[in-house]
Amino acid sequence: MITRRAFIGSVACGLLAAPLAAEAQPRGQVARMGVLGNAPPPQWEAFRERLRQLGWVEGQNLIIESRWMQGRPDRLPELAAELVRLNPDVILALSSSQVEPLKKLTSTIPIVFASHGDPVGLGHVQSLARPGGNITGISHLMSDLNPKMLELLKGAVPKATLIGIMWNPTTPSHVPALKAIKEAAPQLQVQLYMVEARVAEDFEGAFAAMSQERVGAVLVVAAPVTFAQRTRLAELALRHRLPTVFLYKQNAEAGGLMSYGPDLIDSFLQSARYVDKILRGAKPADLPVEQATKFELVINLKTAKALGLTIPQSLLLRADEVIQ
Repeated sequence: MITRRAFIGSVACGLLAAPLAAEAQPRGQVARMGVLGNAPPPQWEAFRERLRQLGWVEGQNLIIESRWMQGRPDRLPELAAELVRLNPDVILALSSSQVEPLKKLTSTIPIVFASHGDPVGLGHVQSLARPGGNITGISHLMSDLNPKMLELLKGAVPKATLIGIMWNPTTPSHVPALKAIKEAAPQLQVQLYMVEARVAEDFEGAFAAMSQERVGAVLVVAAPVTFAQRTRLAELALRHRLPTVFLYKQNAEAGGLMSYGPDLIDSFLQSARYVDKILRGAKPADLPVEQATKFELVINLKTAKALGLTIPQSLLLRADEVIQ
């Protein structure tokens, strides 16, 4: 295994690192946090541990109310409404998909997003520096990351001239992400074949359609369901012999060819600091949106060999991790 760390960009870290002059919850009062997501992610325990380190212990001074949609986006409005009725002190939304219904229901309960593809473009915050409302958190700027993923995929499969793009129209951040991908395609001399996949049941048909169109490789635009179903997606890509790039390294670890994106554990640890500060009295409007600063390129050589694909040495040298 080869490892190398890449740190890209620095945003409002200093502002958040400085302690705020705010009091904690009054002694004896128990804070209540809501959580809205697809399913408990692998980094969920790291988030809870960081909260404990910051002084928030479940069953003592913190109650966590979780609502998981389990791959059913149609349940989001109902689950969001349940959390808002509980009137928690803060709600953690795991992605932009969960922010959208919450924003429609409340302008007063603080909302922290652990991962958001385009919070300004979707109108969830006024600006990164000054969110201006009840919402803040960690941004991954998918409109920047997806063109880079397309470039890396083309580097791994130079002969690919038609690239399949699997996206989810129910994920708000996918619209600006697709726009950025389309703008990048001509420079890379590739054409795009778009396939929609809203739920896990759509994956089989999506890959079959891309295979029938003889795409040379596939870019999967990240959504909660593509993360939750990462093993199945890797199996489908291998069955159809389609080199596929994902946003998160967990997809590559599950058998996907490669990934390029933020470190999710780091993002969840960052979001725990937001939750802590809000529970101690800070207002979301005063907490700048922090952009992810830690990005990783992961290449799964085992999958490459199974696909009969030779990854250029120049690309392997750029990788932060190579899975043998």
